[in-house]
Amino acid sequence: MQLVPLLAEPYEKGPCVTHISALDPGASPLDYYGFELRRHREAAGLTQKQLGDIVNYTGSLVGQIETARKLPTPEFSERVDAALGTGGLLSRLVGLVLRSHVPAWFQQVAELEVRATEICTFQMGLVHGLLQTDAYVRATLGALDRRDLDDRTAVRLARQRIFEAGEPPVFWMVLSEAALYQEIGGPDTMRGQLAHLLASEHDPRVNIQVLPFRAGAHAGLTGSFTLYRFDTDPAIVYTESYGSGHPTANPATVRDCSLRYDHLQAAALSLRDSAGLIRRVMEERYGEQRGSGRGPVAQVEL
Repeated sequence: MQLVPLLAEPYEKGPCVTHISALDPGASPLDYYGFELRRHREAAGLTQKQLGDIVNYTGSLVGQIETARKLPTPEFSERVDAALGTGGLLSRLVGLVLRSHVPAWFQQVAELEVRATEICTFQMGLVHGLLQTDAYVRATLGALDRRDLDDRTAVRLARQRIFEAGEPPVFWMVLSEAALYQEIGGPDTMRGQLAHLLASEHDPRVNIQVLPFRAGAHAGLTGSFTLYRFDTDPAIVYTESYGSGHPTANPATVRDCSLRYDHLQAAALSLRDSAGLIRRVMEERYGEQRGSGRGPVAQVEL
């Protein structure tokens, strides 16, 4: 289904509603969401514009979501639930809707993230998607293709809701120091991204270690990878290439990557020293004083 941009032709003009299509609520999670949104709005006696005014969105956007032509966001769902008194129905549905729009090749991994009790990832050049900020996501996804960027950004950010679950997974990330210097989206975006990493400094379920340049040759030179561990199921290793993902539960591969991850953690800075380096790079490379003519910040010996 082709999603239309936010500024598409409005569905509502004055008191009359036009361009309303019949939805089959069983066609997809998005169709079901739109069906329920329209049903509850009409039961409340509100037009699309009136509901939009209440929740601080346009009536056009309400119409696009009702006709399954635009993806809802968690924030939109929460506001509409409150306005229509739906008991959190749309907030419960939105996760299913957004997961259903994850790229087909990533669907299985998105489900692994939801079920995992522990996620261990090594990232060479980018912050892992589960810890990316809105601006960082937009900069990475929009580097070559900005079509439907709002929707694609919402889909990626929705994955982070696993940390809001009753029993969220324990997350470990070994991040190459190079990712701190790769200026994705400009200084403001990087400053916000590094600040977001530091916000997890005292959260025992989100642990970030930086693999410093001075580590030299290391166990992750073959590329980024992620380990998913579960209470009862076998662990799964996930690697990625252009436009495709490769999850495997092959015991030999899992053992090899588990050993590699242990060595990467041993070579990385401690949690405390990693936070110190992230803070220093954030302030000295991406701080407000940047542009004074200085070169890149010197490496810090911790």
